[in-house]
Amino acid sequence: MAAIPLKILAISGSLRKSSFNSAALETAAEIAGERAEFTFANLAGIPLYDQDLRDLGVPEAVETLQQQVLEADAILFSTPEYNYSVSGVLKNAIDWLSRVDPQPFADKPVAVMSASMSALGGARAQYDLRRILIYLDAHFVNRPEVMISFAHKKFDENGALTDGDTRKFIGNLVQALDQWARRIRVTN
Repeated sequence: MAAIPLKILAISGSLRKSSFNSAALETAAEIAGERAEFTFANLAGIPLYDQDLRDLGVPEAVETLQQQVLEADAILFSTPEYNYSVSGVLKNAIDWLSRVDPQPFADKPVAVMSASMSALGGARAQYDLRRILIYLDAHFVNRPEVMISFAHKKFDENGALTDGDTRKFIGNLVQALDQWARRIRVTN
């Protein structure tokens, strides 16, 4: 008997149309096939966090993202590295979600990968994202770690991943997230 497909929310830390991180998430969805149902978050409409704005209510774009996180069985992030850390757009979205009730990341299985044109592949951004989400009680897949270095050489002009090893690493991460999410679901 086949397992029920896992509902994965894919969150890219980049708004750029031809983002390597968004392309990596598309690759993850392709690799997962029927084992998972991917939904792709859109962070573009989330305003900059401002407590005065929050005091007026939660913006619709934030409510949408909150609902997506709550409904997902697991979250898969892919983040670029900006100035040795996560992108401002990703941090801003997380800041908004940290101030809503119910807190959507609590007990949520999470995996993270990164893509960068640098040799480190966004490693520092991943570690910062992990630190941020630990505070919100997310439960991370620890291995494998997927850091796509020299991303501009591994994706073609259409955003298709052309590197076989990277495809394998992403597939291993999606499989680990699937197993982790099902394990957490059983214990909760």
